[in-house]
Amino acid sequence: MDDDSIIRQAAGELLQHLGYEVELARDGAAAIQLYGKARESARPFDAVVLDLTVRGGMGGEEAFQILREIDPEIKAVVSSGYSDDPIIPNFSEYGFHGVVTKPYEIEELGEALHKVLEGMGE
Repeated sequence: MDDDSIIRQAAGELLQHLGYEVELARDGAAAIQLYGKARESARPFDAVVLDLTVRGGMGGEEAFQILREIDPEIKAVVSSGYSDDPIIPNFSEYGFHGVVTKPYEIEELGEALHKVLEGMGE
């Protein structure tokens, strides 16, 4: 989930290149809707990557709280381009399982998601 269409598309392409199936959302409300639909289908999401700051929409922190109500076992990676946000260095204290900063590097994004999916996240 990212409100910047260029970043959203680039992250999606990076993740697809790494072999992941990807759904893209512009903001938290869209991410929640997609997550709910996937849970109802035979193909629930294994993890989500949520941008903290969304201009004009629900950001990652709020979306994550709602997603945890839907699925207490959700695996989430928090993302931000703002390193001064207190969630980034303390992501596990906020319930996130991993962190990745923007601009994304394929190795960092892939490693963060791999660790979360393999249960090695915080």
